[in-house]
Amino acid sequence: MYAEKLLPHDLEAEEAVVGSLLIDGDSIVRIASLIKPEDFYRERNQLCYAACRSLFERNEAIDQVTLARELSRTNQLESAGGMAYLSHLISVTPTSAHSEHYAQLVARTSTMRTLIDAASRISVIGYDDTDDVEATLQQAEDILFGVRSGQPQRGGFMPLRQIYDQYLEDRAAISDPLLVSDTPMLTGYNDLDELLGGLQRSDMVVLGARPSMGKSTLAINVAINTAQSGAKVGVFSLEMSREQLALRILAADAGIDSHRLRLSLVTEADEQRITDSIGRLSELPMYIDDTPFQGMVEMRSKARRLSLEHGLDLLIVDYLQLIEGRSSRGGGDNRVQEVSEISRSLKGMARDLNVCVLTCSQLSRGVTNRTSHRPMLSDLRDSGSIEQDADIVMFIHREDMYYTEDEWGQHSPGRPYPRNIAEIIVAKHRNGPTDDINLYFRDNLLRFESIQRVEAF
Repeated sequence: MYAEKLLPHDLEAEEAVVGSLLIDGDSIVRIASLIKPEDFYRERNQLCYAACRSLFERNEAIDQVTLARELSRTNQLESAGGMAYLSHLISVTPTSAHSEHYAQLVARTSTMRTLIDAASRISVIGYDDTDDVEATLQQAEDILFGVRSGQPQRGGFMPLRQIYDQYLEDRAAISDPLLVSDTPMLTGYNDLDELLGGLQRSDMVVLGARPSMGKSTLAINVAINTAQSGAKVGVFSLEMSREQLALRILAADAGIDSHRLRLSLVTEADEQRITDSIGRLSELPMYIDDTPFQGMVEMRSKARRLSLEHGLDLLIVDYLQLIEGRSSRGGGDNRVQEVSEISRSLKGMARDLNVCVLTCSQLSRGVTNRTSHRPMLSDLRDSGSIEQDADIVMFIHREDMYYTEDEWGQHSPGRPYPRNIAEIIVAKHRNGPTDDINLYFRDNLLRFESIQRVEAF
């Protein structure tokens, strides 16, 4: 039905773009990032612009003579209209000063054509007779997201040279404070940051622990620390309401006992600290979604929307086993398969959105049944795929949760009782070493701190 109408295009803008380059070759610096050769509707304009980009990449001058020579070299001069068309482009271009505006017009009509193509492909998906509605919706959403974000809608091979170019750009960005979004995000715990090299984009980080070990607290502490450094953070809180989560964050930041804060048993001095903390926390680029029952399609859609509207660097999921699978039935092998799909989807979301996804995960009861209660990768609950998909797997281990002080004296005579000492076990690190880091857990403040900071006080 779309063939009945001519696809959106602006030939005058296309000619003005190429004409601007022939008048002033240096103007390509201003427009190279705005449009690609495939954004042009007319083939001869596409060929001319692609040849100009080739000259620019070789650091050669761009004018009528060099463009004609480049087109001849690739046997495309005749297809591009010959010397007469190049002269025409110069004659119809009033000035090269508005080259960016011309390029934006070309980009706009290209986006409209892409949208029409996306609608056509979505209609084909809609006509397919399938029972997997969620997969169909995800396909359609992927197509629309590709249009909205301007990213290629399908993957493809990339030259090694291009990969290294991006690597060099990323390295340069690390030394440029204005490009903080391209640098690793720091957790706020020096020893952990040194070991991990910070949190990397497209990585899936799993934080596992048994209940009441503090995995939600550590995840939120990391979220706050990264947000304070300027990173944009999204939180899927599937277990706690946004009000509960906000109070926990406030208690940690203000240094007020969480129990007293929850019951409003605060002093006048506490009130001032609360007011100061709310002022600081309210400025953080941190967003919370506390929808209790949702699946990956909904979460992925919300994360994409957040990324497009506000930006997104770090996504917290608390916690993985509470995400709904495609089947409403739980338990058994079916649940194992569901968790495997959820794990793969979380990793895919990290790569698609180019964000770090930090997800909490429950551990199986096998931890409590062993003589040594230290978690292992095999303790990740419901699925071995979590270990496979994750780039980093960390566990929280606290001996004081298993032994009283008297029992510890019998179990480990001569060793000090590890009260509030949390061992962060980095059990898997795809791109680096593994090790153990000790943190101090202030349970009344719901806050993890570095051991060095505690010892300083």
